[in-house]
Formats: sequence, structure tokens, C-alpha cells
Amino acid sequence: MGDFFASLGQWITAVSDFVCGYPLFILLVGGGLYFLLYSGFVPLRYYGKAIKALKSDDNSKAEGQISSFEALASAIAATVGMGNIAGVAIALSIGGPGAIFWMWVSSILGMATKFFEGTLSVMYKGKDDAGEVQGGPMYMILSGLGPKWKPLAVFFAISGLIGTLCIMQSNQFTEAITSIFFTPEQNTLTLRFIIGVIITVIVACVVLGGIKRISKVATKVVPAMVIMYFLLVMYIILTNLNEVPGVFGAIFRDALTVKAGVGGGIGALVSIALIGIRRAALVNEAGVGTASMMHGASKNNEPVKEGLVAMIGPSIDSGLVCTLTAIAILIQRDVLPLGNGISGSMAGLSVALQAFDASIPGLGKYLLLAMLFFFAFSTMFSYSYYGQKCTGFLFGAKYAKYYNIFFLAMLVVAAMIPLKAAVGLIDLAYALMAFPTMFTLLKLSPKVKAAMKEYFSKN
Repeated sequence: MGDFFASLGQWITAVSDFVCGYPLFILLVGGGLYFLLYSGFVPLRYYGKAIKALKSDDNSKAEGQISSFEALASAIAATVGMGNIAGVAIALSIGGPGAIFWMWVSSILGMATKFFEGTLSVMYKGKDDAGEVQGGPMYMILSGLGPKWKPLAVFFAISGLIGTLCIMQSNQFTEAITSIFFTPEQNTLTLRFIIGVIITVIVACVVLGGIKRISKVATKVVPAMVIMYFLLVMYIILTNLNEVPGVFGAIFRDALTVKAGVGGGIGALVSIALIGIRRAALVNEAGVGTASMMHGASKNNEPVKEGLVAMIGPSIDSGLVCTLTAIAILIQRDVLPLGNGISGSMAGLSVALQAFDASIPGLGKYLLLAMLFFFAFSTMFSYSYYGQKCTGFLFGAKYAKYYNIFFLAMLVVAAMIPLKAAVGLIDLAYALMAFPTMFTLLKLSPKVKAAMKEYFSKN
């Protein structure tokens, strides 16, 4: 039996590695490029309008549960997480500084995708069996593509039940605590269980209050954690000011040359681009469908306005926050194992902890741990909502609350288990969410184009 589960784990990991590789990359990046061109470069032309739309009052008469600002904050809470630290460190370790330039490119593509996603989430809102207004790919598919496409909606929801479990966040935060405060001998299963229970209790206090409590916490936590992280990195920059020109020089130089430790020739340049773009695409979740569940719950009956608000997200998570992490690490670039093929989130997290501690000796790793607390928990808060929505769609609204029990239990389990096979399964489910979402966005993109013309002619 043990051999069976070992073989199953290896198979899941192999399938996950394949699907989350080039197929997902081509889908998200290719789709993002299409949306950028088809929209007439809306992220670059209308970012000012997006900020204005965020500041403007929502339509109180529109159906929904939360404001557009709360929807954006909650969506950012989900995407600003461990990937913004560990993922960036991995990208730098494999692809060198140049990978960050391509993360910026991916951020722009993600903004274009999120614009279409946010627009369609309001354009094709639906109602659950309790009569409550809902959004997300499930309802886009049913309302936009028609009932015959319901199997595609079901496929998304089933994938979402697994993909939105926060096994990675719980496990990584536990690892961070045990690696900083305890010796390997003290890192027992009992200790990890206790940490897992504490994590679960904190998360339960928020998620059991539903979307309104999640959104209210997110609106307070997200701006605070981004500002705190900005100030932390600014301190590192100001105390290492002489290193900053070299950091940005390395980013732009290595983005367009082949000096990033991944070989030589054109193939190396392509590899650097792929590493940076892929990491950013996974961080901002553009095209995966999660954000549309949040934006679809907004009290807004102007689809394009919600699309503008939604596209702000990637500029913050894979733009600003990832850049801050990159600068902090590159200032202490000696911690990077360039060309050593570093892999695994904990390897990336270890690099980040070393870099911050080198810049702020004796205190840096503890300050980063504090940021990891906010990053990890904000993700867990929002992801519980996504899983609830998938449960409600599949089994009925009255059963949605039971997902939280499963979600919270998995946080404890995640704190204790070896991660490889479990993460492979979740990554696979996560990727499978993107295929029906991107298909729907591409299929309905002419509807967005028509709505854009009407909206921008008036605004």
C-alpha cells in the first residue's frame, strides 16, 4: 500500500510539473498578450482612470455584498502571499536579476487579463440557489456561454475545491517559525501540530464571519501590510544606497543579455524571460478565476468600471511587492546560489531570510517573519471564500459553510505533512482552474470590447 501511495504521489507530481509548465505558461501569457493588444493597451492607457474608478462611490442600488474597494483588497489579500517572497527568490536564483524585468512584463499582461476578468465578473453575475448574487467563472460560463457549457463550470468548481486549499501557506509559515526559533531536534510533529492549531484558530476567527468580515479585515490589513513592507525595504535601500544603481543596472542588463547563470546564447535569454514571466503569472493569478469570484460580489453594475478596478491588483502584487522583494535580495546578492538550480519554496524563503538578515543584522529575519505572517494569513482568509463559492455552486448554498470545516482542518494537516505530493496536487488543480477561465474570457472578449467603447465614450 505504501508503494501505491508513493507511486501515486510521483505520478501527481509529474503531471503537475507538466501542466504547470509550458501549457499553463502559454495559456496565461499568450492570453494576456492577446488581451493587452485587443484592449488597445488598456493597462497603460487607463491606469489613471482605474485609480479614479476605485475612489468613486459604488452604486448602492446594485446587487452585491461588498464594495469594489473591498473586492480589490480581498483579491490582493489572496495574491500577496508567500510567492511574493519565496517565488521571487527562486526566480532570482535560477534566472538572475534579469528575471525581474520579465516579471514586470508579466505584470502588465496580468493587468490586461484582470481587466477582462473583472469586467465579465460583473457583466455576467449569477445567483445561487438561495437567490444570493454571485460571481466567478461558474456564472460567467452559465450566463455568458449558456447552459450547455455547464460541465465546464462544474469542472472549474471541482478544481477550485482543491486548488484553493492553503496547504502551502500553512506549511511554509510553520517552516519559517520552526527554522527561526527552534533547532532541528526541537522541530517535532507535536510542535508543528501546535503551530498548525494556532494558525487555524486565527484564520477561523476571520473566515467564519463570511465575506463581509473577510473583506473588512482585508481593507485594513492589505494597505497596512503593503505600506509596512514598503517601509521595511526602503530602510534597506536607504542604508545600502550605493548598491541600488547596481541592482537596477543588473536587472536591465541581464534581462537583455545572457549573463544570468542559465547558460549561453539565445536559449539563455529565453529561459530568463520564461522564469520571470512564469513566476509573476503564478503570483498575480490573472486568468485563474479566483479574483472574478471576489469582484463578482461587488456592489457595482458597471462592468468596465469593475474591470478597471480589478486590473490594479497585478500592479501591486507582481509589480510593486515582487519588486520590493527583488531589491532587498539583490542588495545582498551574495546569498543567491546563481546557477545551482534552486527549487522549492522553502529554499526560496531561506534565501530571502538570509538577505533581510544580512541587511538588518540580528533583526531582519524577524521583521520578514512578521511580514510573512500578514502575507500568509491574508491569503488564507480570501481563499476560504473562494472554496466556499465553489462548494455552494456544486452542492447548494446551504452546504457552502461546511467547506470551512474542511479548509480549517487542512491547515492543521498542512503544518505537519511532507509537502511535495500535496503541493503537486494543489498546483495541478490550480492550473486546471485556469483552462476553463481563460477559455471563457477569450470567448467573451468581444463583449468586453463593446462595453469598453460605450464606457470610455462617456467617461
